[in-house]
Amino acid sequence: MSPHILILGGTTEARELAAELTALPEVRVTTSLAGRVSRPGALAGDVRIGGFGGAEGLAAWLREHHVDAVVDATHPFAGTITANAARAGAATGVPVVVLRRPGWQPGPGDQWHPVASLAEAADVLPGLGRRVLLTTGRLGLAAFAHLARLHFVVRTVEPPEPPMPPDVEVLLARGPFTVVDEAALLREHRIDVVVTKDSGGAATAAKLTAAREAGVPVVVVRRPPLPEGVRAVPDIAGVLERLERLGLSPGR
Repeated sequence: MSPHILILGGTTEARELAAELTALPEVRVTTSLAGRVSRPGALAGDVRIGGFGGAEGLAAWLREHHVDAVVDATHPFAGTITANAARAGAATGVPVVVLRRPGWQPGPGDQWHPVASLAEAADVLPGLGRRVLLTTGRLGLAAFAHLARLHFVVRTVEPPEPPMPPDVEVLLARGPFTVVDEAALLREHRIDVVVTKDSGGAATAAKLTAAREAGVPVVVVRRPPLPEGVRAVPDIAGVLERLERLGLSPGR
């Protein structure tokens, strides 16, 4: 029987991995999306949308669909699904490979303010600026809803959900963005502080370069830790190597 690999997540890496694996002979690939984006991009292989019902539900799905390996390629901040995947893998004996792109590192000229959460980001903002570019996603704006004296420019792919700050401007846009794009946005909206999550990767890093060149401070929300005992590989090559060692990527 052809090996069946389940990919969790709609990240850039998840899409690239699905394309790589479906190009191999005798490999079946299913990518699972959470369903938070109404119009996800095209994906190679089979696609399912929606939650599993926790670790127990995921374990049942792995058994029912005869999954041979799980690749968790979700966003670095999707801590719940990563924990559920680890538990489901342990319960079923299905190996789980976690793919996490490396986090960003500050360089010369960066004015970064690392924080542990969105709530902590909200606490430090009033001392850093009055016009905020918020790029932390459409969920979680409630952490900033009490900051009535700040003007927020919220950039997100989908319309955000309330509660939101009272003085807010929403920009619906999908990256990647260039440094030129980001510099123009900072100038046009007179941004004097940026808030972002440490998602890592090149696709959303241009705002960091633009902020450094403009002398704008950046509040960076640190990633949550991986579950105990879980180790991640940094790229698709690492995932393919791990699957090959498991005997699940024939034809390489």
